[in-house]
Amino acid sequence: MGQWQAGVDVGGTFTDLLFVDSAERQFRVTKVPSTPDDQSRGMMTGIRQSGLAADALTSLVHGTTVGTNAILERKGVACGLITTAGFRDVLELGRRTRPYGYGMIGSFEAIIPRQLRLEVAERLDARGNVLVPLDEEAVRRAVRALLAAGAEALVISFLHSYVNPAHERRAAEIAREIWPTPFISVGSDILREVREFERGTTAAVNGYIQPIMSRYLGRLQKELKLAQFPSELLIMQGNGGTMSGKAASDYAVQTVMSGPAAGALAAARIGRQSGHPNLIGCDMGGTSFDVTLIRAGEPALSAEKDIAYSVPIRVPMIDIHTIGAGGGSIARITKAGILQVGPDSAGANPGPICYGRGGTQPTVTDANLVLGKLDPAALPGVAGGVPLETVKAAIVEKIGQPLGLDAVQAAAAIITVASDHLASAIRLVSIEKGYDPRDFALFPFGGAGPLHAVALARELGVPTVLVPRFPGLTSALGCILADLRHDFVHTLNQPLMAVDAAAVDRLYAEYDAEGRALVGAEGVPVTAIETLFEADLLYRGQSHVMRVTVERPFDPAAVKASLEARYRERFDIELTEMTPVLANLRTATFGRRTDLDFTIFAPEGGSLEAARQGGRAVHFAGRWLDTPVYARERLPVGATIEGPAIVAQLDTTILIDPGATAVVDSVGNLVIAVGQAPA
Repeated sequence: MGQWQAGVDVGGTFTDLLFVDSAERQFRVTKVPSTPDDQSRGMMTGIRQSGLAADALTSLVHGTTVGTNAILERKGVACGLITTAGFRDVLELGRRTRPYGYGMIGSFEAIIPRQLRLEVAERLDARGNVLVPLDEEAVRRAVRALLAAGAEALVISFLHSYVNPAHERRAAEIAREIWPTPFISVGSDILREVREFERGTTAAVNGYIQPIMSRYLGRLQKELKLAQFPSELLIMQGNGGTMSGKAASDYAVQTVMSGPAAGALAAARIGRQSGHPNLIGCDMGGTSFDVTLIRAGEPALSAEKDIAYSVPIRVPMIDIHTIGAGGGSIARITKAGILQVGPDSAGANPGPICYGRGGTQPTVTDANLVLGKLDPAALPGVAGGVPLETVKAAIVEKIGQPLGLDAVQAAAAIITVASDHLASAIRLVSIEKGYDPRDFALFPFGGAGPLHAVALARELGVPTVLVPRFPGLTSALGCILADLRHDFVHTLNQPLMAVDAAAVDRLYAEYDAEGRALVGAEGVPVTAIETLFEADLLYRGQSHVMRVTVERPFDPAAVKASLEARYRERFDIELTEMTPVLANLRTATFGRRTDLDFTIFAPEGGSLEAARQGGRAVHFAGRWLDTPVYARERLPVGATIEGPAIVAQLDTTILIDPGATAVVDSVGNLVIAVGQAPA
C-alpha cells in the first residue's frame, strides 16, 4: 500500500496537492481549480484525482487561506469583546497611525464594532497586583448582552493580564456557563505578552475567525473520515510549523499566512540542499506575490505582522511581504490615463479571459499568452479556453486603444508594469533592510513565478535563479516538510543583570513541558521533540526588541554578550553604557517529522533531444524569437539549455530569457545563470 504523505496548499486560483512515499521513492502531483466558497471541495477533488484512496495516506498537512481571507475581506463572524472599564476603544485607537501616510484620507473600522465592545469593572497594575476586583455580575450581564446583540464569538481581554491572568480566566469560567458555543478567546491564552493594543487585536482576530475555521475544518474532517482517512489532519501555521486540526480550531490566529509560510519553509530546505543557503523566495500565484528573505538556510521570523491596516497580529510568523500581483491581476487604465496592474484579481472564477469562464478583464496571464510565453493548449485546469484572437481583442479594447498601442505592445506594457511591482516588493525585503540582492539567489515558485524570474533577476542584479522541481507545488511540499510547532511567550520587562536566573529557568522549563505535552497529545508520529529558547531584549529607553538564542541554564552575562554582538552586527555600534532589559522569554517546541530526501524528485534518464517538444515564437524586448520548448520531466541531470527557451511542466512554465543558461542539478532543480540580455 505504501506510506504516502500528502501536502495540500489552497491558493486563490488553484489547489495544489503533492503526495510522497519516501520508502518507495515515488510521488504524485495534482492541481485542481480552487473552490473559494468551500475550500474542502477542491481539496477532496484533488485527492480523488490523485488515484490514491484517503486510507492510503499516513499524514495530510493542509495550508489554508480561510482565516487570512476572512480578515482581508472582512467576512469574519459577529464577535463580542469584554474588557477593562475605560479601555473598550483600544482596538480603534491603535497607535495613532493613519491608513495613508499623507493626507487626511482613508477610514478604519475595528473588526469588533463598538456596540459589541463592553466594559466591566476590574483592574490590575503592571506588576499584576489587584487594584479593582473583578465584578463577576457585570461579566454575566455583559455576556448576556452580547448574546442578545447577536455575537457568535466572545473575546475576553483585560489590561495587564499577561502578568496575571486570574481575572481573565475567572471571566472565561463565568462566560462558559452562559455562552452556547465553545468560541471564547481568552487574551492571555492567545498571547502572554505586553502591549495591550497588539495583544487585544491578536485575541480579537482569533475570535473573529475561530467559528469560520472551526466549521471549515469540521466539514473537512468529516469528509476525510467518510473517505476513511486514518490519521490526524495537520494544519500549517504562519510560523512554518504544523498543529492538529483541533488546535487550529482553538487557536485560529496561528493559521494566518500559513500557505506562504509553507512555501518559504520549502524554499529554505531546497536552498540548503542545493548549495544556495541565501535566497529571495518569490511566490507568485494567481492573486498575490509573496516575498521572503532566507539567510543561512533559514527564513526570517517576525514577532508581528499587520495583516491589514491597524490589525497587527502578534504571533511568530515567517516574515513575508505580500502585494496584490499575480497571474490573475487585472490590468486597467485609470482615470488619469495610467496603466495599472493589480491589486484586484480575476481569481479562479471567472479567472483570466483565456480561461473561458466568462472573464472580460485583461490579466497578466492573458498578456503572457499574447506574447507567446504561455501555451494556450496547456493552461492548467482549463478545458477549451477561448481563441487567442479573443484575448488580443480584449487587450486592445481595454488597454491598447486608450494608450495607442496594438495588442502585442499593450501586452508587453502590462508585463512591464507588473514586473516593476514585483521588483519593488523584492527591494522592500532586501535593500531596504540592508541586504544586497546580488548576494542572494532568486527562488521563484508558484504557478507564475518562474515565468518572470530571469527578467526580475536582471532588474535587481541577482546572478542566479534557482527553480525547484515543482514550482507550483512548493507550498504543498512545504506542508510535507513542516514539523509540529508550538510557541510560547512570557513578558518580564526587567533589567537583564537583575533578573532571577533560577526563576527564568523555571519558566522555560514550564513552557518546555507544556510544549512537549501538546506535541504528544496531537498523536502525530515524530522522530524527536526539541525546544528552542530565545529572549527579546532592548536597551532601556528603546521600544523595539532584538531576539537572541538562549542556552540553559540561563546566564545573564552570556545573554548580554549575545545582545551586544547582535546589536553590533545590525548597527555597527556598541551601547555598553546603557542598561539592557529582558523584555520577553520565548519558547518554541518542535515535534520533528521524518525528513524528506529531495533526490526522490531527481529525473531518471531522459535526454535533451527527447525533452524537445518543438517550439514557438516568443516576444522578448520588442522582438519575436523562435524559442524551443522542453518537457521538464524528460530533462536529465546535467542537461544544459541556452536561452531563449521554455521549459514546460504541469504546474508552471519556466522562461529562460536570451543570454541566460540553465542547468539541471542533481535533485532536479533548474539552476539558471542569468547573464546579460543581448543587445
